Amino acid sequence: MQQFEIAHIREQGVDLIIVPLDTEFGDQDPEAQQATMVMLQEAAKFAGLAGTVVPVWRVGNSHNFIAPKSWHPFFATLPYSRVVASLNKVLTLTEGEA
Repeated sequence: MQQFEIAHIREQGVDLIIVPLDTEFGDQDPEAQQATMVMLQEAAKFAGLAGTVVPVWRVGNSHNFIAPKSWHPFFATLPYSRVVASLNKVLTLTEGEA
């Protein structure tokens, strides 16, 4: 069982599930990243959380993310410290999901 601290927020009328991940996530190939996102999205749905999963991870003194293109300006200017300060829930992946 894996647990992830998440920021479940509503921004500009849209529910977002922001998931800080280890920097190694950024080194994975796109298929592995997508598989992780699908697992997190399914776990969020199972937990009754509305919104789109957006993984974020540290890259040096900055961060990177995978989000719908329309949200790129928001996430590009979102300080990583605000992500951490917004953590307000824990999302659990069971062994079958992880």
